[in-house]
Amino acid sequence: MGHATRCIPIINGLLKANYEPIIASDGNALLLLQKEFPLLKSIKLPSYNIKYSKTGRNLKFKLLLSVPSVISAVNKEHKIIAQIINKENIAGIISDNRFGVYNSKIPSVYVTHQLNVLSGNTTGITSRTHQKIIKNFNECWVPDFEDDQNFSGNLSHLEKHNFNLKYIGILSRLKSVKCKIENNLLVLLSGPEPQRTLLEEKVLEALKNYSGKVLFVRGTLNNNSKLEASNPPTGQSGNIKIINFLLTTDLEKAIIKSEIVIARSGYSTIMDLAVLGKKAFFIPTPGQFEQEYLAELMQNKLIAPFSNQKEFNLERLTSLINYKGFEKSESKIDLKLFQLFEGK
Repeated sequence: MGHATRCIPIINGLLKANYEPIIASDGNALLLLQKEFPLLKSIKLPSYNIKYSKTGRNLKFKLLLSVPSVISAVNKEHKIIAQIINKENIAGIISDNRFGVYNSKIPSVYVTHQLNVLSGNTTGITSRTHQKIIKNFNECWVPDFEDDQNFSGNLSHLEKHNFNLKYIGILSRLKSVKCKIENNLLVLLSGPEPQRTLLEEKVLEALKNYSGKVLFVRGTLNNNSKLEASNPPTGQSGNIKIINFLLTTDLEKAIIKSEIVIARSGYSTIMDLAVLGKKAFFIPTPGQFEQEYLAELMQNKLIAPFSNQKEFNLERLTSLINYKGFEKSESKIDLKLFQLFEGK
């Protein structure tokens, strides 16, 4: 979902530059983009069907089991893209971490903040594999700053490389507007199951004796669910409002109107919070080395503290007094990036 949300400002930039984007994705990412851009043509791509575990300890093994499914999906999406190019008047491709979405006939761009893919003792292998994939594309756009003000650290900064890198600044669909604070806490859940549900249960339990005002966004989106959720669960106080999902404008206001945001340390979430200049507390997804690294990076920069999921409790929020929060950063797409496609 994070990859989909950060594509929103790119799509808006393309529209501003008078292109007519075609959206291609799968699952909730496709559904989100269809809701955000109901007038644009969309195409369903094969799912990578990556499986996640209940314990971070088993995550690497689960991901290893998903490799054949990913390879099959990449081969299928590569063929689908070739068919689309033959059928439509395509000037270029922008792929956010879709490995097979490129074509040698037209300029192809890869969007990623993971030039290095952290995976513990196999980081060297996963990073080299990902960098080999990037070489299939004409350009690689990194949604971050190249200097020390960056938010991704070693993930997107290499000492040596041999592909065409462009640091395009952070990408967020959100914009800072003036709103009065209404909530003490915003709980912003996201990410794959079953860890999303496990964190939801953990935080709701921790909030049982909390007296402040809470907006709880579950981060669940599908064709059968409404954006609005039901009343708080049995045993939960009435100071908590629960929402299934928020689209861009409502999410923007919800974050701005909240004093503190509790969220996963996903990179797209970090970019959103940076644009809005918020104070946050992070709970990385267990076993996801990238989120664990980013949470530590934000803590070392004295921006935001974090806790692992198992040890989280409300008392840990008291550490926020020692952190400065995010300073407002600008998310802006340079339309000159799209000049790559003008030679088609």
